[in-house]
Amino acid sequence: MGAQLVSGLQWRAMRASDIDGVVDVARASFPDHFEARACFEERLALFAQGCSVLADPADEAVRGYLIAYPWPLGAIPPLDSLLGSVPQARTAYYLHDLALHPDVRGQGHASPAVRQLFAVLRGLGGDEVALVSVNDTAAFWQGQGFAAVPPDAALQRKLASYGPDARYMRRAL
Repeated sequence: MGAQLVSGLQWRAMRASDIDGVVDVARASFPDHFEARACFEERLALFAQGCSVLADPADEAVRGYLIAYPWPLGAIPPLDSLLGSVPQARTAYYLHDLALHPDVRGQGHASPAVRQLFAVLRGLGGDEVALVSVNDTAAFWQGQGFAAVPPDAALQRKLASYGPDARYMRRAL
């Protein structure tokens, strides 16, 4: 993903050396849905094109991250688990996480990352992106063009592990 400068912080492609910072942001952002370091390492290894970080160019400190990868529509991966592989088809994607450290939230950093991701995925031939909205973020995602999709019974069971406000949402690219 290309660089995007917002308030001195820059979105750039995630590197293996960023994983400690990603884990720190995840811990601060999702205390009830924490995932192990190995999950972040694997997602970067499986689909680096969908992984970016918000960092300070001066000290490289990670202040946010975004992770997406190919995944079947209507399915969500279990929390804190390795994927093993991602589908070879590059038409449907899952936006796994968009997280910002509490110190930089509300400063306009999220939307540029989403726009960058959509451009990358369209360039790969993508048609649609899905996600699970948590932590009262459904309104933000609606503003990004996502719409809640009524889940079937199997998906509803998986959503329960994400908390009571979890919503499965989709958007065409």
